[in-house]
Amino acid sequence: MGRMKTGIGASLTRLEDRRLLTGRGCYSDDFNLAGQAHAVVVRSPHAHARILSIEAAAAMVMPGVLAVLTGADVQTDGLKPIPLVPAGSSPPDIRLPSVDGSPHKVVQPMILAVGEARYVGEAVAFIVAETLAAAKDAAEALAIEYEPLPAVTDARQSRDVAVDSVVGATAATDEAFAKAAHVVRLTTEIPRVTGVPMEPRAALGHYDAPSGRYTLRAGGGAIVRPKKEVAIILGLDPEKVRVIAREVGGNFGTRNSFYPEFALVCWAARRVGRPVKWTGERHEAFLSDYAGRDFHVAAELALDADGNFLGLRTTRLSNLGAYTASFVPLTKGTQLASSIYRLPASAHARAVLTNTPCTAPYRSAGRPEAMFVIERLIDIAARRHGFDPIALRRRSLIKATPHTNSFGSRRS
Repeated sequence: MGRMKTGIGASLTRLEDRRLLTGRGCYSDDFNLAGQAHAVVVRSPHAHARILSIEAAAAMVMPGVLAVLTGADVQTDGLKPIPLVPAGSSPPDIRLPSVDGSPHKVVQPMILAVGEARYVGEAVAFIVAETLAAAKDAAEALAIEYEPLPAVTDARQSRDVAVDSVVGATAATDEAFAKAAHVVRLTTEIPRVTGVPMEPRAALGHYDAPSGRYTLRAGGGAIVRPKKEVAIILGLDPEKVRVIAREVGGNFGTRNSFYPEFALVCWAARRVGRPVKWTGERHEAFLSDYAGRDFHVAAELALDADGNFLGLRTTRLSNLGAYTASFVPLTKGTQLASSIYRLPASAHARAVLTNTPCTAPYRSAGRPEAMFVIERLIDIAARRHGFDPIALRRRSLIKATPHTNSFGSRRS
């Protein structure tokens, strides 16, 4: 029998299969601690509504109920907003400076809605009880009075602008269109999607009173980020927070962001003096997981009589949802708009807020949207003007690297 090949090119033995296939994995809902309580989230049924009152007396006297936490408690305890500082404002992503010089609008949520709910599914109360059944019963007894407010769900109807930027080689692109023999246009919608990971989110929080330390057990795409964000929300030194994660039942990006329940279980554990566990259900995931995509794009491609690409202009409108969780899909989709082709390009990049769940990076974060748009434009040009679609693409491919496109994105 020959020697097993080692080093570069060798087959690597998988280390996790035996443990996972024999049921010894540890997913989010597999975390349990002695004496833990169970929690449910009460979510807004309105896309936009003022919260006039939350009457918790009937729920609090129900058997097994330990706590009913609301936005008023968040304020009383001085908790901070979720620090959803949008990524994509520093390299390697391009910057999207506002046309009027103003800073981007950043709206951060609290872990429970304070004053008003901004989308269907936003957390408005957190109920902790001895059992999950008791917590669900108490949730049904909670009396919440809402005043519905006008809601906007379509980005094209929103006037709440977070980003409004024009970038790229604007003058060169305009000049290219002025001398073009052919111009093809595309207006398209890239719809919102939800990630649907195999296991819904779950979290278990523990507070150790003698040391003042919190431990969060949750399956997610990160450990350092939730550690920092729990500390910010609760007003702690990050060294007072520990995060433990094992297996993650599916990701594709939607698990990488911070969710309110991560801080809620830690905060509630301190309030009730016991570990607190929350496990999301599939309907909650549809309502409150970060979504992906949701773009409206108008684009036009200029060509000369021989089919050489002369210029690309796009307008990209990103639906951020109720809060500014991430600008990454917009920055990535803008900086890669010209794809692998040589041509001057410019873009009007906009992002608006609506009464919908937040959007965030999902499955390559803006890149598929950009590739779809330019490749559709090329197909339209080929059919409309009689060009061979393969030859049309080859004619304008980047010929050498390093290459820097009109948005400053460099290929090496």
